[in-house]
Amino acid sequence: MNPSVLVVEDDRALCDLLTWNLSAEGYDVRSTGDGEEALLMVREQHPDAIILDWMIEQVPGIEVCRRLRKDRETASIPIVMLTARGEEEDRIRGLKTGADDYVTKPFSPRELMARVEALLRRSRPSLTGTSLHFADLELDPASHRVRRGGEALHLGPTEFRLLRYFMERPGRVLSRQQILDGVWGMDSDIDERTVDVHIRRLRKAVNRAGEPDPIRTVRAAGYAMDAG
Repeated sequence: MNPSVLVVEDDRALCDLLTWNLSAEGYDVRSTGDGEEALLMVREQHPDAIILDWMIEQVPGIEVCRRLRKDRETASIPIVMLTARGEEEDRIRGLKTGADDYVTKPFSPRELMARVEALLRRSRPSLTGTSLHFADLELDPASHRVRRGGEALHLGPTEFRLLRYFMERPGRVLSRQQILDGVWGMDSDIDERTVDVHIRRLRKAVNRAGEPDPIRTVRAAGYAMDAG
């Protein structure tokens, strides 16, 4: 699955340029020039990164950033703030609001692509082929190998994708619908109860007697991978 980027930019020509460059780099791209619509799009399908213009319609980019950071489900999504505001105070305000990076216009598309890739490398290492780690679990997305405490585990393809989805989002409470969208795809007509079935299979494959269960069931909310 290609990494996804949401471009929030109301300059149509610039938005098209960014979409073209990102698509050429292999990203799945969605776009809007409206801050209110951007918030809805993020909640419908969490992107792997957001390129966010400061001056956009309805809700300013700085406010979009603030709201996303206040919501624990979207707080960890990398955000690159894109703006003509180059003054030091504006950059500081953007970063304090929660932006991970700040690019002023005019800018080099190649530099912006590099910054997005760097953010993804830190926040979603599996997108760049780097192994994922959680407690004594290790998942190598390139070789499709999983180990716990150094011992190889044997997972089916769906359980592997499910574990990877959790390990990319440690500590986040994920609803069954979010898991369905992330593991099976948004167009899937699979019932939410299927998630529970595969969670049970994943737990059976990963857990041993006396070992803590890394997947926590959150009543009326979903599941989370954490140590609690």
